[in-house]
Amino acid sequence: METPLVNRIAESGIITFNLEDHYPKQQIEQIDLKDYLFQELILKEKDFRLSLKEHDWSKYEDKILCVFCSTDAIIPVWAYMLVASLAAPVAEKVFTGTTEEFLKHHYYHVLSSLKISEYQDGRIVIKGCSHKPVPPAAYAYLTELLRPVAKSIMYGEPCSTVPIYKRPLKRIR
Repeated sequence: METPLVNRIAESGIITFNLEDHYPKQQIEQIDLKDYLFQELILKEKDFRLSLKEHDWSKYEDKILCVFCSTDAIIPVWAYMLVASLAAPVAEKVFTGTTEEFLKHHYYHVLSSLKISEYQDGRIVIKGCSHKPVPPAAYAYLTELLRPVAKSIMYGEPCSTVPIYKRPLKRIR
């Protein structure tokens, strides 16, 4: 008689945390203000306003719009405000910064709102191998949040993990 296969991983009580589950649902678009500058260095107000007026803002409908400048040009604060005022009626969100900066901000906000107490004494695997560009800062911040409550934290897949943290055993005297 054969013994049935037992999924020891499923029975281990390991909690898998997938950061991709918290990736923004909306598509992320970008506007690089360098494209609106004279020789990619100087903002000429009249030309800038005209370019923004002619811009098709409808393509950002229900999307996240990241507004940044990739050159070392000095961009006045009002320029970002003007873009935000034109994009806000159609975009889901307007963020000043790159997509990577937005994702760091997004994950910080999402992870800060988690009920960390739900992971008390848990054996947690933070899933690796993302198909989406989850920033390394999100993994580090999640580890920082879970460390005080988790029994152990691992990285990877439940069948092949890298140990990150293990709570020391309390000594009985």
